[in-house]
Amino acid sequence: MKDIAKRVFDIEIESLKEVADAIGDEFTSAVKAILNSKGKLIVAGVGKSGLIGRKIAATLASTGTPSFFLHPGEAFHGDLGMVEPNDLVILISYSGETDEVLKIIPFLKWNKNSIISITGNPNSTIAKNSDHHLNVCVTREACPLELAPTSSTTVTLVMGDALAVALMEARQFQHEDFARFHPGGSLGRKLLVKVKDLMRKDNLPFINKNASFTEMLLCMSEGKLGLVIVGSANRIEGVITDGDLRRALLRNPDTSQLHIHDMMTANPVIIDPEEYINQAEQLMIGKKITTVLVGSTEKRTLSGVYQIYNS
Repeated sequence: MKDIAKRVFDIEIESLKEVADAIGDEFTSAVKAILNSKGKLIVAGVGKSGLIGRKIAATLASTGTPSFFLHPGEAFHGDLGMVEPNDLVILISYSGETDEVLKIIPFLKWNKNSIISITGNPNSTIAKNSDHHLNVCVTREACPLELAPTSSTTVTLVMGDALAVALMEARQFQHEDFARFHPGGSLGRKLLVKVKDLMRKDNLPFINKNASFTEMLLCMSEGKLGLVIVGSANRIEGVITDGDLRRALLRNPDTSQLHIHDMMTANPVIIDPEEYINQAEQLMIGKKITTVLVGSTEKRTLSGVYQIYNS
């Protein structure tokens, strides 16, 4: 079974190399056509090509190119009303002769839509009726019967990824742009959510600088943040983390001799509550800390506490 798996990988990798080596000016012209388009990018295909088309449309839409998938069968029965004259259409068919796809070409011509086709046959009807053709011809499928689309669907998918990445770079699409389209994902949260939205601000573990070691230890345990804040929300005097506590005990195991001012960090890192999570976490990683105070560095006031592992 492992040998079969390796054989499939080898065949499909070789197919990708073949198609990559054949990429020429048509790819560049297709990218330019999409960049110059004033409308949406519509992807259409049937069967396995349709499934790949759905993924390509989703990738394009999430990376800055307004796009959606249109099933040719549904299009032929009314959904062509979604296609506006300024839209550009990508037709996917490995044979280039898929009947359902061929049926919508007359409408696209009448509607003056530019067509990009992705096929394995440059001489096919679909390719010849396209403004731009991307050739994904493979020497063989990974399927031993040469029947199930395997290598051909893989190279088609990667061709779609190549289009998406080329468009991203041409548009200088950044992390922040990606996050706007993925607000529910971890990246979206880090790039769009601010520290104030995720910080803990209730029941913070404050202690007085004159507190005893036992009082400090109880406060740290009850606070469940791995630290205590010396002072008040209106004036931060310092912070003691569990790391500070361990180091103090290693220096002097006699707790009766340990005082708050000897253990605390008098100038803890304080970040503004308006900072984005991504910026805050980069700062914390650089300083090798997982918890940070949130407030005003200048006034030394506290708004809350943010922990990187709770984001």
